Amino acid sequence: METQKLKEILISGESLNVEFKQSKSSLNKDTFETVCAFLNRKGGHLFLGVKDDGEIVGVHEGAIAEVKKDFVTAMNNPQKINPTFYLSIEEIKLNDKTILYIYVPESSQVHRCAGKIFDRNEDGDLNITENTNLVSEMYIRKQSSYTENVIYPYVQMDDLRSDLLIIVRKLASNQRSDHPWEKLSDLELLKSAGLYLKDFH
Repeated sequence: METQKLKEILISGESLNVEFKQSKSSLNKDTFETVCAFLNRKGGHLFLGVKDDGEIVGVHEGAIAEVKKDFVTAMNNPQKINPTFYLSIEEIKLNDKTILYIYVPESSQVHRCAGKIFDRNEDGDLNITENTNLVSEMYIRKQSSYTENVIYPYVQMDDLRSDLLIIVRKLASNQRSDHPWEKLSDLELLKSAGLYLKDFH
């Protein structure tokens, strides 16, 4: 992210799609509730090493590697985020301090954090698990917005472009050298990406 754009976001403060976490030496406990809410709503920008009021405190230099590792590990743990979702972390130097920036896109799926469904509003992250109306609205919104949620019962693997799967693997490995998609079969990759679904109706 460009420094000027970053400064504009910091000045603007937290909002529907911007969240600050202090995380000076470890991840805030509610970090993944925010990630889940961003995935479920319209996506957002997550900054670690920034206080709620926008003050840059930075992540301690000795803790950066561990914070990044803990974040990636949790994102690949279905007990924490389900379905799992790969996100990359960018280190940014500002005022001689290091902050960690994570862009969270809107997901085509409904995600849970530790078994709970979170949504985002101007006031933060809301646990809507027990609110059947809001959960139903979320599923309907995502199913009507994303064609990958539509099940095509007669499509076979031979109908798909295998060259695109090769490109997907390459893009994934460019983001992370040990990306698990490198070793998965085409069908396993589709399942991992949430593009292979069953219709039980």
